[in-house]
Amino acid sequence: MADKQISLPAKLINGGIAGLIGVTCVFPIDLAKTRLQNQQNGARLYTSMSDCLIKTIRSEGYFGMYRGAAVNLTLVTPEKAIKLAANDFFRHHFSKDGKLTLFKEMLAGCGAGTCQVIVTTPMEMLKIQLQDAGRIAAQRKLMPETVAAGTVETKSPTAMQLTRELLREKGIAGLYKGLGATLLRDVPFSIIYFPLFANLNNLGKRGVEGPAPFYVSFISGCLAGSTAAVAVNPVDVIKTRLQSLNRGSTEDTYSGVTDCIRKILRNEGPSAFLKGAYCRALVIAPLFGIAQVIYFLGVGELILSFLPKKDN
Repeated sequence: MADKQISLPAKLINGGIAGLIGVTCVFPIDLAKTRLQNQQNGARLYTSMSDCLIKTIRSEGYFGMYRGAAVNLTLVTPEKAIKLAANDFFRHHFSKDGKLTLFKEMLAGCGAGTCQVIVTTPMEMLKIQLQDAGRIAAQRKLMPETVAAGTVETKSPTAMQLTRELLREKGIAGLYKGLGATLLRDVPFSIIYFPLFANLNNLGKRGVEGPAPFYVSFISGCLAGSTAAVAVNPVDVIKTRLQSLNRGSTEDTYSGVTDCIRKILRNEGPSAFLKGAYCRALVIAPLFGIAQVIYFLGVGELILSFLPKKDN
């Protein structure tokens, strides 16, 4: 049975709506993940996700947990739309010649992950600076020994200011810092996620022809998303460290993926690669569960049905 065919505009709408809803729900956990991943030995401000969120609210207020959310909400629509639409496109293409094997499903996921980094890399680059700004500011107050001597405290920049600064200093390449690490994270994630979701979802289908109930799609999306998220978390730690521009005086800087791996292993040990893993699982699980429910309920098709149709 070939995958249900959905028009491209409907796929884009489904992916966009799912991304907006999901990000709004889980963004504070994503902020905690970024801050936990970025703190290094000797400059540990937070002990856990809950500790990070409590301290963030105390020092920055409730909306401090949504620092950087505007960037994510703006760019998550094309990012999620590209990912879901690309995977569906590749699955349809690979199923033309017969049965969609597990290997073909993995290839489709690989294609989807490769396509999405066009948007993901600059989005993550800007989001990480905004999310981590609160951690750096808190270190200045609570751990002044971690701040370089003579450093002047400045107001946190906005996303537009960051974008202009990066473009002025480094050109478009400035927004794509960490592209290699992003590919190393997103391609394996999609290779794991999409085939796992499809097979879990198939287990709950009503007969051969019938679709899976929405709750099966949601649970399948959550399980597949959390599994893939934890599997690629070590690369997510590397990507976060590489894309962070501001650091304390006692924190390492990195010249590339290999240098980052070597310094983390030497100074923090292998367990550092699992920093923020449970946060990432808590972020990705509902994010993709919601995405698949929106996709399978056909919200995009419903919206398009209200638009006037062209007369032939």
